[in-house]
Amino acid sequence: MFAYAVRRLGSAIPTLFIIITIAFFMMRMAPGGPFDRERQLPPEIEANILKAYNLDKPIHEQYIDYMKNILQGDFGPSYKYLDFTVNDLIKAGFPVSLRLGMAAIFLAIVFGVTTGTIAALNQNSTFDYCVMGMAMTGIVIPNFVMAPLLALVFGVYLSWLPVAGWGGGALQYSILPVVTLALPQIAYVARLTRGSMVETMHSNHIRTARAKGLTEQIVVVRHALKGGLLPVVSYLGPATAAVITGSVVIESIFDVPGIGRYFVNGALNRDYPVVMGVVIFYAVLIICLNLIVDLIYGFLDPRVKVE
Repeated sequence: MFAYAVRRLGSAIPTLFIIITIAFFMMRMAPGGPFDRERQLPPEIEANILKAYNLDKPIHEQYIDYMKNILQGDFGPSYKYLDFTVNDLIKAGFPVSLRLGMAAIFLAIVFGVTTGTIAALNQNSTFDYCVMGMAMTGIVIPNFVMAPLLALVFGVYLSWLPVAGWGGGALQYSILPVVTLALPQIAYVARLTRGSMVETMHSNHIRTARAKGLTEQIVVVRHALKGGLLPVVSYLGPATAAVITGSVVIESIFDVPGIGRYFVNGALNRDYPVVMGVVIFYAVLIICLNLIVDLIYGFLDPRVKVE
C-alpha cells in the first residue's frame, strides 16, 4: 500500500508541472496587466514597479524564477494585497473554506447516502420518485440562485440566521453557506447511491447472502453498501476539492473570507501570484484526494488491488 502511494505521488509530479506551466503562460497571455489603471502611470514609475516584481524580465526568465521559488514553497508576494504574500492569503483563507467544505461534504454523505439507499430499497415507490425528483431539482438549481433564496427566507423574512459575514466562525454564520454548498452535493450523492445500490441489490453475491438466511439489514450493511458506495467514493474525491476551494459564489454572496474569493479577485486584478498559488494548491489537493479515493477503493472492494 505504501509503495503504491509513493508511485502515485511520483507520477503526479509531471502532471503538476504541466498544470503550473500552462497556468503561468495563460495568465501572461491574458490582456491587461496587474498595474494597469484608467490613468496611465508615468513611464519611470511603471518601470520601477515592474522591476520590483521582476516583470521587466523576458517571460521565460520570469518562468524560471517562478519555478525556483515554487520548489522552495514560496508563491511570491501579492500584487494587490499589500504586505501580504500568497502563502499568507492561503493560510488565512483555506481554514475557512476547509471548514465550510468539509461540513457540506459531511451533510452530503449522511443525507445523500441515507436517502439514496432507502430509495433503492424501495425502488419505484412514492418515496423513490420523491427523492429522485428532489435530487434532480437540487442539481438543476445553481448555487447563485439557491443562496439568495435561503438568505431571503431565513435571514430577512424569518430573521433566524445572519445573511452575511463570518462572525469569527460562529455556528449561526456558517449554517446558510454550508447548507447552500451541501444541497447540490446531497442531490448528486443520492442519485449515485440510488443507481449503484439498485444494481448491487440485484447482483449474484446479494442473492447468495439472502440464500444463506441473512437478515435484510445485514445483507444491506455488510454486503451491498460496500459495492454500492464505490461510485460515490469516486465522485467525492474531486467534489471535495471543488467544494473546499471552489465555493467562490457562496463566499461572495455570504461575505465569507475564504480562498475562493481571493482567487476571483486575483483573476480580475491580474494578480498573477495569487491566481497561480490557488491553482497549484487546488491541483495538489485534487491529486491527494484522488489518491485517498484509490486507497479507499481497495478497502471497499477486495477485487481492486493497489499493488
